[in-house]
Amino acid sequence: MAKKSIIAREKKRERMVQKYAELRKQLKETGDWDALDKLPRNGSAVRLHNRCQLTGRPKGYMRRFGLCRVKFREMALSGKIPGITKASW
Repeated sequence: MAKKSIIAREKKRERMVQKYAELRKQLKETGDWDALDKLPRNGSAVRLHNRCQLTGRPKGYMRRFGLCRVKFREMALSGKIPGITKASW
C-alpha cells in the first residue's frame, strides 16, 4: 500500500486541476502564456498519475476498473467484479 501522504498529494492535485481547468482553457484559447505560467504547476492535468483506488499503487493500473492488477485479480477471483470470469478452455 502506498504512503498516505502520497495518496493525499494526488487527491490534492486532482482538486487543483478541477479548480483551474476552466481558467487554463481560457488562457490557452487567448494565447496568454505569461498568465498561464503564473498558475500553480499542480493545476495542470499532466501532473496527475493514475493510482489504484484501494491501495494507491501507481503501477499496473487498469483504467477500466480503476484498480491495480493485484487487487483486480483478487477481486475477480473472489467474484466481486461482475462479468469477470477466469478464462478456461
